[in-house]
Amino acid sequence: MTRACARHILVKTKEEAEAIKKQLANGKDFGLLAKKHSLDKSSAKKGGELGEFGPGKMLKAFDNVVFKKPVLTVHGPVKTKFGYHLIETIYRS
Repeated sequence: MTRACARHILVKTKEEAEAIKKQLANGKDFGLLAKKHSLDKSSAKKGGELGEFGPGKMLKAFDNVVFKKPVLTVHGPVKTKFGYHLIETIYRS
């Protein structure tokens, strides 16, 4: 079964997500930005880390990034019912 490990930053607006993505592109640390900005407080404490999971454990829009897009690249903003995510898949096996 396919498994993946990912991290994310969740914010309320697309504009916030795009501003954070620019900071990441300019070399800012993903983990520090997750701790500072992410609305998902449980993962924010861990630098946005979600741990390992399989397909179907997250929302479809989230799974589509984690299991179909290139790893070690920040994707998004990805809209879900929770807000806008920036998602980085750490590994997929």
